[in-house]
Amino acid sequence: MYKQVIVIRRNLRLSKGKLAAQVAHASLEAYRRADPRIVEEWESEGSKKVVLRVENTREMLDIRRKAKADKLPAALIRDAGHTEIPAGTITALGIGPEKETKINKITGKLKML
Repeated sequence: MYKQVIVIRRNLRLSKGKLAAQVAHASLEAYRRADPRIVEEWESEGSKKVVLRVENTREMLDIRRKAKADKLPAALIRDAGHTEIPAGTITALGIGPEKETKINKITGKLKML
């Protein structure tokens, strides 16, 4: 089984629309970095995605560091600053698609958004 996880910073208090956009950015960027063979398997299983939360930037960067150390496709999203938050604000992290067991090792204790 394969999945993709998108991690969002809870402390930003984004509007629903802004949150949805950041999730989409993270999903697409991580997808682009994934192994095409894994993407094919993931898509054949229904493209499972889960959105999780962290409290702040420090927690998000720690998750990213662990994902990179395990060689998982990961994309950190920084906002362009056109609407609700300043430019460069870290908003989301996309991880995968990859094997669920590999992703769960890093994100398994995070709570759903």
